[in-house]
Amino acid sequence: MRLALLLLASALLVTAEERINSDVNQKLRKEEAANSQVMKTLHILTDRYGPRLTGSPNYEAAAKWARDKMTEWGLKNAHLEAWEFGHPGWLNERATGFVTAPIKDNLVFEVLSWTPSTKGAAKSLAILVEPPKTPTQEEFTAWLAANKDKVNGRIVMVGKPTVIPVNFTAVAKRMDDEALQRRLSGQGGPGGPGGPNRTPPAKPESGKLTAAQVNTQLDEWLVANGALVRVNDAAMAHGMVRAFNNRSYDLTKAVPTVVLRNEDYGRIARLLEDGEKVEMEFDIANHTYPEGKTTYNVVAEIPGTDKADEVVMLGGHLDSWHSATGATDNGIGSSMMMEASRLIQALGVQPRRTIRIALWSAEEQGLLGSQAYVKQHFGTFEEPKAEFGKLVAYFNIDSGTGRVRMANVFGPQEAADVLKSALDPFADLGVAGASASKSRRTGGTDSTSFNAAGLAGIGLGQDPIEYFGTTWHTNLDTYERIVPEDAMNASIVIAGAVWHLANRDEVLPRFTKEQMPEPVKPGRD
Repeated sequence: MRLALLLLASALLVTAEERINSDVNQKLRKEEAANSQVMKTLHILTDRYGPRLTGSPNYEAAAKWARDKMTEWGLKNAHLEAWEFGHPGWLNERATGFVTAPIKDNLVFEVLSWTPSTKGAAKSLAILVEPPKTPTQEEFTAWLAANKDKVNGRIVMVGKPTVIPVNFTAVAKRMDDEALQRRLSGQGGPGGPGGPNRTPPAKPESGKLTAAQVNTQLDEWLVANGALVRVNDAAMAHGMVRAFNNRSYDLTKAVPTVVLRNEDYGRIARLLEDGEKVEMEFDIANHTYPEGKTTYNVVAEIPGTDKADEVVMLGGHLDSWHSATGATDNGIGSSMMMEASRLIQALGVQPRRTIRIALWSAEEQGLLGSQAYVKQHFGTFEEPKAEFGKLVAYFNIDSGTGRVRMANVFGPQEAADVLKSALDPFADLGVAGASASKSRRTGGTDSTSFNAAGLAGIGLGQDPIEYFGTTWHTNLDTYERIVPEDAMNASIVIAGAVWHLANRDEVLPRFTKEQMPEPVKPGRD
């Protein structure tokens, strides 16, 4: 409460300078309260079209629906903008798994994407192999040779089960004032741009293989020696499963692969350790789509008036992983950005600058859709295209269902000050301010594709709720995990901030040539 009062007082001080349009903000609130569409949009994107793996028919159907819905709302020039993903699309159509001896039970798992189907039901004795973790090439070659006769015709579990300790510490679902101030001061923390604080992976010792190199050679070895199915441990608590992809995207370089919940994996591993003969059965049907090599970003606009050649963008990624329907990551982000655009359109008044929404594909494969768009339309600060100087800012949201609590902008402190002024009228909805960033490093989410080019990417920080601990990339990422009130309030906040930047007399302050940070070179720490 004290923080909210301080923010409201601050808002009164800056209102005159920034000329905040209180009437517009009030209309946005009323429209959302009376006619909100954000949860209906999420329902369609998740329940009807999820999961939305890039290149899959589900993704393309969701993209076309979003394009058509925004056209229905009155946005202009709504279209799918093609770019080359380079890999076929992939979709799991059916998957069942059982342990059939010495016990009988269903298994809980997800299929690793871009891996092949089984040839009908694959039923066999299970074997557990434990590859060395950081071998030299010579050590790993020797291990592969010594174990190759064990895997032919078998279902192969890779690695010992991970021991997940019981957690006695409650996880915060809202950011308290202290955590929020740490984020605003640049000290990091959960629930905002860039995701949770993570320890960078240790660099491999000289002469040692990386985990990725070990995994690639292990896949090739399983194929060459006739394994039926590879089983990985999900290594997560409470039945959560994260299943990513075969990094080669080449189905000939992997056997059918599943990620089994830790509880099932541990049970079977313990039975095997007892000397029991454990039999498992998997029946997996996957399908590939060559046409998925071309995928699409969704783009639509609200045309401007006297400053129409200048653009304020907002967006988030539409694609998802395939273990669930992609609600918190990032169906709700796309829904909130669509809703913010609908709210602005519903004002019945054109903005001075053009407002453009973009929903990205292949964020989950490395921010590829937004990078392709930035490269095509804007170039970089060092090698700009004609549109580079016309982009005022790009707003991005991509960390779950929580309230918007802050914003981080690539630009000078003056840009953060302007953004704070736009956000201050929404202090009662939990927004606390804005911070500035000088980082041109990509990673985490699509706003960094803009930052890397020297453009004003704005990442919106949110309350974590259950995101990083429960729903992020897991089989629990569904519609039920969304907090409707948070989504509605976030849509209002985003619409108000976007409207403000689209109607200021001046563009958002930018780095001068002398201030612009150096780009991050590939491979540089």
